[in-house]
Amino acid sequence: MLITNQFFRNQLKDKHRIVVKVGSSSLVHKETGELDLLGLEHLVRVLADLRNQGKDVILVSSGAVGVGRKALGFDHKPETIAEKQACASVGQAQLITIYQKLFSEYNQIASQVLMTKHTIVREKSYINARNTFGELIRMGVIPIVNENDTVSTDEIEIGDNDTLSAVVAAITGADLLIILSDIDGLYTDDPAKNKDATFIECVTSIDDSLYELAKGAGSDLGTGGMKTKIDAARIANDSGCDMIVANGSDFHIIGDILGGQERGTLFLAHKSSNFNILDYIEPETIKGVGRENVQDFRQSDEGDRK
Repeated sequence: MLITNQFFRNQLKDKHRIVVKVGSSSLVHKETGELDLLGLEHLVRVLADLRNQGKDVILVSSGAVGVGRKALGFDHKPETIAEKQACASVGQAQLITIYQKLFSEYNQIASQVLMTKHTIVREKSYINARNTFGELIRMGVIPIVNENDTVSTDEIEIGDNDTLSAVVAAITGADLLIILSDIDGLYTDDPAKNKDATFIECVTSIDDSLYELAKGAGSDLGTGGMKTKIDAARIANDSGCDMIVANGSDFHIIGDILGGQERGTLFLAHKSSNFNILDYIEPETIKGVGRENVQDFRQSDEGDRK
């Protein structure tokens, strides 16, 4: 039997636990760098309606550093760790306040979860994070996740929220990860430079040839390009979670995706029976943690994914 892309798209209607990652470029006005409040309201309304449908929702939101740098008068990306952390400290507070205010208007409770690499590689932190997410979801809360840029350093930073969203999907047993950015999905070449570039609707496996298609460094507001999204897809897919990369210029696309429409590039899950989140973390990223504190997390249990 020939299984088409539309077959897999139709299955998205039945996804229950959904992680949505929103990039910085989808949260601000391109012309000014100021928050797009109308866009944020649309995002919150869509996510609140998913909760009303009985779905579990987790939001991974970028934007803290960008919001902070605007508030502090920066006209460029922060260049030092201290500048970045100062901007993150100001911006994260402003961003979560806006999110909670908007979610409350739709009778939803939102929480803040800030993570670093230590959350993943240390056994107690990993288990605590998993349990906390589970309890928040059980209570009907919408967790809003970001990297804790205010305290993270080179040794413990996750680095980009594409990877973070995939880690969250794996920890929480999500069955769908939607990454929204300023791109439509994966192409055979950069469509801005090659008019013959072909859009890729569905990816069934990830290999070196796929990374050859990942060109460009993202926008001025973001921290990653297509490569980080393919890295995220490896984590999500191997943990048993489908992933879609789509354009976040209109947040109604979330409903289109869950309605089975062919929007964005779909990366199909192929759960690894021996999945271990640490296999996807470069050794140098856990230096200083101490090998005795790094736990081998093999996830063969299906209990979290229902």
